[in-house]
Amino acid sequence: MQEVNFIFSIAILILSVVIHEVSHGFVANILGDGTARHAGRLTLNPLKHLDPMGSFIIPMLTYFGGGFIFGWAKPVPYNPYNLKDQKWGEAKVAAAGPLSNLLIALVFGLILRFGIADALGSASLEMLHLIIYLNLILAVFNLVPIPPLDGSKVLFSILPYHMRYIQDFMEQYWLVFIGIFIFFLSGVLSPVVEYLFRLIVG
Repeated sequence: MQEVNFIFSIAILILSVVIHEVSHGFVANILGDGTARHAGRLTLNPLKHLDPMGSFIIPMLTYFGGGFIFGWAKPVPYNPYNLKDQKWGEAKVAAAGPLSNLLIALVFGLILRFGIADALGSASLEMLHLIIYLNLILAVFNLVPIPPLDGSKVLFSILPYHMRYIQDFMEQYWLVFIGIFIFFLSGVLSPVVEYLFRLIVG
């Protein structure tokens, strides 16, 4: 039974991270950069986006080791110098990924909230809960303002020019910051995700 749950969980994860990455490329394309389109990455075909480590190994380790599942897909390429909006373009492209996950969580959450899924069996309801929860995790985690997460692009876009040294410093030591966050601060994500889950589902 655990193996079956893992298969469903990794399928939901892969579709969620694929939508996340395609959203980055889609917004970049709208803003004038066709890099992702030319690379064939504006597609929901998972085979174009799968990353061996982030899409299989890490999800397996987190699921069977910690009881939750987490992972990522290959980042969609884009060239920030091609964006028509040079001030906010990178922030818009970065925010598109987490916002797509929030939208997925919102849609399926409202299905639960308003009883549309009441006729479904318990297994289907459990899947809906997993879709919502997993997409909230992806959204909240990616909004953390540490490189290379999407939140850092949003943060750097609003930094005054005279404070750009903060960006250089964080990009140089991003691995240290990510390590500190995962080991000491990641616990703050769970209450945020739980709050958003209750807010959406009711």
